[in-house]
Amino acid sequence: MKRSMLLAVLGWIAVSAHALDLGISAADTMAKVQQADSKVLFVDVRDPVEVMFVGFTDAVHVNVPFLMVDRTRWDDKRGVFKLYQNPDFAAQIKAALEKRGLTTDAEVITMCRSGSERGEPSATYLRANGFPNARFVVNGFQGAALKEGPQAGFRLQNGWQNSGLPWSMKMNPDKMYRVDTK
Repeated sequence: MKRSMLLAVLGWIAVSAHALDLGISAADTMAKVQQADSKVLFVDVRDPVEVMFVGFTDAVHVNVPFLMVDRTRWDDKRGVFKLYQNPDFAAQIKAALEKRGLTTDAEVITMCRSGSERGEPSATYLRANGFPNARFVVNGFQGAALKEGPQAGFRLQNGWQNSGLPWSMKMNPDKMYRVDTK
């Protein structure tokens, strides 16, 4: 019994030692996406409405929301509409991988606005559901908010937008999660 337990633990350590770090910088993500033989799927996991108001990078391969806004339910405590997890998230990621000729073992990099509420949780969820090389962009699309000074609260440091990487307010309709074309 002890030997079986030891072998199981050693096997888990060996597998986890080969897994990629969960977090990756915006600049490193861009470098991976730009490689000629890139075997990466770069996914914007924000709700498309947020993308519409915050901005978009055409460097992503696809927009597949991890959490979506339920405009029929209000969260009184937070003063916002409630969010729910996209029930088809893993299947939609798998379909996007297949479309690019990749398998679930490929590197999947997710990005949300800040990296914390959807980026990291979506990568963790994917790893737990058969995508061992899922990662997230640390500090997300907009970056971290300044803590002090006259612009405190504004997201003006790190992240995709503040790293000099390409982005715009224009959305690519071919990459966006859309219910009007299904």
